[in-house]
Amino acid sequence: MSAKFSLGQLVATPSALEALDASGQTPDFFLERHCCGDWGELDADDWRLNDQALIDGSRLLSAYTTLKGVQLWIITEATDDQGHRAATTILLLDEY
Repeated sequence: MSAKFSLGQLVATPSALEALDASGQTPDFFLERHCCGDWGELDADDWRLNDQALIDGSRLLSAYTTLKGVQLWIITEATDDQGHRAATTILLLDEY
């Protein structure tokens, strides 16, 4: 699959990095799903909001669970005035 949007600067919280390390998974696995429009474990309404965000440039959110059962969120911020997304953050659900 090809990316539907750019991720901008990539950042992750220390807790998210620890959860990924504990699961033996890499951020790339989840980031690839996110940028290709696989929003993970969101309900149908949130999937629709993300699909609309691809058009209007608003914030994108995905939710995934690691192999160890820890839920990660990936958030890509809304576009700036030039249509660029500045940053994507990987964090734990309770850090939002």
